[in-house]
Amino acid sequence: MKAIDKFKRSVKSYEGQKALWGFIFVFPWLLGFLFFFLAPLITSLQYSFSKVDPTPAGIQTTFVGFSNYMNAVLVNPNFNRQLIESIMDIVIDVPLILIFSLFVAVILNQNFFGRSVARSIFFLPVILASGVIVGLEAESLVQEINQQNAAMGGVSNALRAFELERIMIGAGVNVTIVEYLTGAVGRIYEIVSLSGVQILIFLAGIQTISPSVYEAAKMEGATGYEAFWKITLPMVSPLILVNLIYTIIDSFSRSPVTDLIMSTGFDNFNFGLSSAMAWIYFISIMLILGISSYLISKKVFYQE
Repeated sequence: MKAIDKFKRSVKSYEGQKALWGFIFVFPWLLGFLFFFLAPLITSLQYSFSKVDPTPAGIQTTFVGFSNYMNAVLVNPNFNRQLIESIMDIVIDVPLILIFSLFVAVILNQNFFGRSVARSIFFLPVILASGVIVGLEAESLVQEINQQNAAMGGVSNALRAFELERIMIGAGVNVTIVEYLTGAVGRIYEIVSLSGVQILIFLAGIQTISPSVYEAAKMEGATGYEAFWKITLPMVSPLILVNLIYTIIDSFSRSPVTDLIMSTGFDNFNFGLSSAMAWIYFISIMLILGISSYLISKKVFYQE
């Protein structure tokens, strides 16, 4: 009885209510993980240490230790290359996507004519990335149009990037920063197309900030620039962490490494090697998520 009373008192408190609602929201995912994902996860871990042979009686596994992992890392010619390329793409794209989406969210939060239409336009790439449109991109006509646009736009993009590089170097900007920014010019389509959800999350966070805070800052003489750095950015910093995690996972899910893993397993029927690749990929994702979340969480401001 004492334990029940203690639980009731903890639930009645504000922190207890937040914990309870957090558990309620997580509970459906937890059930799905236990009933649908846990068994395949354990099976794939077993397969990664085994030689898997399909037989008329079913799947036969032979323990081979770390042989599949060594094969994936040291023997397979494509896995290492694609994994490193995916990690480098994340290092380049994620900061650009976060900065761009926050910048656009701040603009879309302003009062101007056609604001709803502008918000729809920036969220349009998320809709265009749906299954139907992705399927259309595989058609020869659309593919040919994209190739022609890339060929025609590639020259102009290169010239614009070269001109931008020349101006910034002439202004005394560090060469590393110049190369990073000019590289972003060539990836602008990819950055815009992957920023829809992040813009929506940032916009929702900005709209929760009380207008009275900005009014008080304006009365104290703060400029729009100061209001952004002192009010907007700290208040939406928890959402920077959310968008960081989402963007990293989304980038990994779009990586060609996943296609290689599926091809190794279901086309070549090498389920042991495929499982080892999947676990290496999973560990890489967890390491990047853990390091980036740790670094960003130390700078996050939580309003009490």
